[in-house]
Amino acid sequence: MIMFLCCIDTFAQSQDHEQIRELTKSFLAKTAEEFGDNAQIEVSNIDTRLKLNNCDSAEAFLPPGSKAWGKLTVGVRCNAPKPWQIYISAQVRIKGSYFVAANNLSNAQVMTASDLIKVNGELSNLPGGAITNSQQVIGKTIQGSYTAGTALRADMFRSPQVVQQGQTVKVISNGKGFSVSTEATAMTNANEGQIARVKTNNGQLITGIAKLGGIIEIQN
Repeated sequence: MIMFLCCIDTFAQSQDHEQIRELTKSFLAKTAEEFGDNAQIEVSNIDTRLKLNNCDSAEAFLPPGSKAWGKLTVGVRCNAPKPWQIYISAQVRIKGSYFVAANNLSNAQVMTASDLIKVNGELSNLPGGAITNSQQVIGKTIQGSYTAGTALRADMFRSPQVVQQGQTVKVISNGKGFSVSTEATAMTNANEGQIARVKTNNGQLITGIAKLGGIIEIQN
């Protein structure tokens, strides 16, 4: 859960709603700071009938499972002197570039740069996993068929197979200040980033992360 703390003036008898809104804006600006000026933040007004005790310090947070852009709800809570908690509606618009299909895409097609077109728009309107960097998909295999113009998402692709069963692979074991490598035989097929099972020359069965070039990486 993301949280943000801010001091609030203690002189007022009841909590100033504008201070709560400013705290919420600051919190959302921090969560979206990677987008710089491309982030536009709007925070709804708080019902004027709501009277809250003045707070020595308040914290803003996103409810569990919430995304940090698009239409969302932000929680603000006070812990002292008298606890209270409210939820405020907000919207974070993110402007940026993303990729769509340049032509119709067929199931099992391996993506190339010519299959992509970069367009500009509001990223916060897109489903999760939108492709914003062409290197996220070039060389990967698409799962399913899609028409030209479809916004591309990470879950549409699978990584290329980098290890085949029976293949001789290099097992690299990395630890603090050392790296050891040995050869082994792949016991399973594996795409890049997947867990692969291998057997070393002395018969030991181990698992690791499959990498390009027939490499199995083990972290110690």
